[in-house]
Amino acid sequence: MNMEDKTVLITGSTDGVGRYVAMRLAAAGARVLIHGRDSTRAQALCDEIKRISGREPMFYQADLSSLAEVREFAELVLADQERLDVLISNAGIGSQNEGPARQTSEDGYELRFAVNYLAGFLLAHLLLPRLKASAPARIVNVASLGQHPIDFDDVMITKNYSGGRAYAQSKLSQIMFTIDLADALRGSGVTVNALHPATYMNTTMVRVSGTTPLSTVEQGGDAILHLVQGDDVADKSGLFFDGKRETRAHAQAYDADARQRLRALSLKLTGVKG
Repeated sequence: MNMEDKTVLITGSTDGVGRYVAMRLAAAGARVLIHGRDSTRAQALCDEIKRISGREPMFYQADLSSLAEVREFAELVLADQERLDVLISNAGIGSQNEGPARQTSEDGYELRFAVNYLAGFLLAHLLLPRLKASAPARIVNVASLGQHPIDFDDVMITKNYSGGRAYAQSKLSQIMFTIDLADALRGSGVTVNALHPATYMNTTMVRVSGTTPLSTVEQGGDAILHLVQGDDVADKSGLFFDGKRETRAHAQAYDADARQRLRALSLKLTGVKG
């Protein structure tokens, strides 16, 4: 995909790998829409993007732990943008962000499930009309090799909670959504794929967890950019990648009944019309 004058929305793009991807796409000529919670970091990124591209990016401030803010975010994008060529769902929180204890979102849902999965589910559904109208278009969901099967009797993990399990469950949920959405979008000109960008990148999320980084932000960012720009994946959809290599996710991702249960729950929790 030639990125010149393409409009790209990257959630969680004021820091880490999202910031790197935003910078690279802006340098390639894309109209970059950045998102985050911190306006100071956003302004620094906007200044840098304007310096390298000559174009002022748009910043959307939203807390993805609130589904109401996700809806407002989507409404602003739809009001501002006549087209949307790429949606990169990158925002997320790790296993230790805000501490190891179980936390809930603004809507009362387990926090990692809400931020890492439900927010992206809702945002994608709200922006689909604009993506379809801009086809060929792409959705890229930034997931992880760390995946834990969903216990549908306790999706919000009220028992035996751990941040690691919650994070891994939210990432498998993203992949299950990717496969489901690809089926629904077949023939629309919109593709959707998920990936594990790189292992323990040198990001705030990894450092907060106390883990020693093993990969660079550039390595992970280049894997994301491959799914955004690569000609070899232009017609591929519903797949999971480890870096730039197609691979298999956890077995539950390929269980149609499990995906249907997750979809029904997600529609109910977000209020999206199925």
